[in-house]
Amino acid sequence: MSVTSTISDASLRTALIDCAARGMLTPLLASCDGRLLEWLKHHWPFFARPDQLPPEGGCDDWTVWLVLGGRGAGKTRTGAEWVRGMALGYPPFATAPAGRIALVGETAADVRDVMIEGVSGLLAIHPKQERPTWIPTRRRLEWPNGAVAQAFSAEDPEQLRGPQFEAAWADELSKWRHAQETWDMLQFGLRLGTRPRQVVTTTPRPIPLLKKLMGEPRTALSRAATRANAFHLAPAFLDTIVGRYQGTRLGRQELDGEIVEERADALWNREMIEAGRADRAPALTRIVVAVDPPASSGRRADACGIVAAGIDACGQIFVLEDATRERARPAEWAAGAIALYRRLEADALVVEVNQGGEMVGAIMREVDPAVPVTPVRATRGKYLRAEPVAALYEQGRVRHVGALPALEDEMADFGPGGLSSGRSPDRLDALVWAVTALALTGQSEPRVRRL
Repeated sequence: MSVTSTISDASLRTALIDCAARGMLTPLLASCDGRLLEWLKHHWPFFARPDQLPPEGGCDDWTVWLVLGGRGAGKTRTGAEWVRGMALGYPPFATAPAGRIALVGETAADVRDVMIEGVSGLLAIHPKQERPTWIPTRRRLEWPNGAVAQAFSAEDPEQLRGPQFEAAWADELSKWRHAQETWDMLQFGLRLGTRPRQVVTTTPRPIPLLKKLMGEPRTALSRAATRANAFHLAPAFLDTIVGRYQGTRLGRQELDGEIVEERADALWNREMIEAGRADRAPALTRIVVAVDPPASSGRRADACGIVAAGIDACGQIFVLEDATRERARPAEWAAGAIALYRRLEADALVVEVNQGGEMVGAIMREVDPAVPVTPVRATRGKYLRAEPVAALYEQGRVRHVGALPALEDEMADFGPGGLSSGRSPDRLDALVWAVTALALTGQSEPRVRRL
């Protein structure tokens, strides 16, 4: 087999995987000459994950390739390989070399240390005969074929006034100090070739520019979490860092590559929630499971909010679990709530009965007649009921055990008008009932009675 073989990347990958499965990969590679091994080593389409390759489609399909990923997910390698393919005119990146390319990073040091000289940077990924020359004094990379990449810092948008390009790589856009200004100047410079294109590699943050790009029709989007690149990461990193932060706001942003937002007028903010996070709960004097049943059943029904919380001898409240059921039938969510009650050895099962009245209690008794159900009825709106619970969070009296991402998303999006989506805050309602039952039952709301 020669380097000039017409075998496809998919066929090559399949053949090598098959050889590995049969224990033949080492003998196969040993039989290859040095030229072929060097080609394999630097043939990115063979090693890359699908999210690390340019989106499929013709020239009219996209102008911005937005690569969102967690820390260590391979974003830098993705951007560097794209630039290499553009500069050298390699498929599937380009059909002809791009002569002028812009490299834009958060700072000049970031462009140099990460995008150019980094472990996955442009100098490291090229085979020796293709490797460009880095000229620091001119902030330029020069390829043997004449292609040139210029380095720019987002700290100085005016640097981009004047130069022109066919392609650009923008790294860590969410951290840029002058994001909108730098992006605008870059767009004015992308005026060479038949269709200038750019790749953006970043761990996402909820900045206006990023959200705008995600919504534009000419943007192609790729996502990857840190775990997707586990083969290239230290096992200790996955066990400790990923294990510690998985599901938290920081972990969802930095590891999963999610945009984690909050409303300015929300009753809760992310900082408040994170400040009260706990690894485990202490001995609890009382535990309740609260249920916020949906008004209807079926595919379009709201979720059934199910949240468990407990309180210790010092009056500290710990939210233990969010077991909310999506589109479940009454018997299913009732069984789920009772199972949680049994598992946690809870003291009470608090159930809102506004929608179903006595029927809700009847459903519970059908599943397990021995469970003591405490029905509660709302006489005020959701926002007014939630305010005293949010006040307890502000006082540092409520802590979440581990990460409860879906519940926390509702909390950070719940304002005077409800959720931004207009949907019912079912998880939040269950949380409010649980905390109220544990710490606020002396107030006029809710009215509690025994069945």
